[in-house]
Amino acid sequence: MADSAPATLPATLTDCARAVLGTADAREKCALSRAAARAWREARAAFRPMPLGPPGAPDHPARPERPELRDPRDMPRRRTGSEAGRIALLHAIAHIELNAVDLHWDIVARFADTPMPAGFHDDWVRAADDEAKHFGLLADRLEALGSHYGALPAHAGMWRAAVDTAHDLPARLAIVPMVLEARGLDVTPGMIARFAAAGDAQSVAALEVIYHDEVGHVACGAKWFNFLCGRADRDPKPAFHDLVRRHFDAPLKPPFNVEKRAEAGLPPDFYWPLAEADPA
Repeated sequence: MADSAPATLPATLTDCARAVLGTADAREKCALSRAAARAWREARAAFRPMPLGPPGAPDHPARPERPELRDPRDMPRRRTGSEAGRIALLHAIAHIELNAVDLHWDIVARFADTPMPAGFHDDWVRAADDEAKHFGLLADRLEALGSHYGALPAHAGMWRAAVDTAHDLPARLAIVPMVLEARGLDVTPGMIARFAAAGDAQSVAALEVIYHDEVGHVACGAKWFNFLCGRADRDPKPAFHDLVRRHFDAPLKPPFNVEKRAEAGLPPDFYWPLAEADPA
């Protein structure tokens, strides 16, 4: 089902971000995200940049009435050997992608008073656009399989990262793209293999798009984290270790996708010291 773009947009980028964050309906949120990203790109290309605008973001983004949000510990285990299990997995990924739309626009709005090169906003607007595209691919796939986003419960833990890092841009970059999105690089190849084994070529195609784009999102996080550390004369590696230990309440889980993490600018000595014992 195609998302319909809004007729008008706010005048500044941060107002666009707040509009996305304040939109509850998932399809409308993603349509607004994509329209705002398109307006930003067009303004930049025409050398008439959209003003950034004043900072500020809501404590929590607007959400649809469904799915029911539960504590991560109360979520049922997904068994991906059946079609119902694969639908549950697609639903869980769609929920992650919708949260990512809000997380990236929150970076734009919340930290608008942090002096950054224009490329910083280009990167996070593009990432938010990608996440909206990803949600649309997954929501369409769920509907093709006879389900829909909101049909199953989802966990309420993802926004905790935004709350815990609301006043610290380096911490936000360390936790969201460099930990949470980097985890996606580790687990997505296995998910692709499970859908391929089930003969679900359409879901494989959607997941391959997501996998490709997420490398770039992790790379943006690493790039701007290193930029901020350099500007503050901090060594990025111990700074990353300190921030993750303070703001992420669990060890990182191997096995790691070393190749894709390296492609995104995350060397092994960033994440291995934070890892639990490798079960292998």
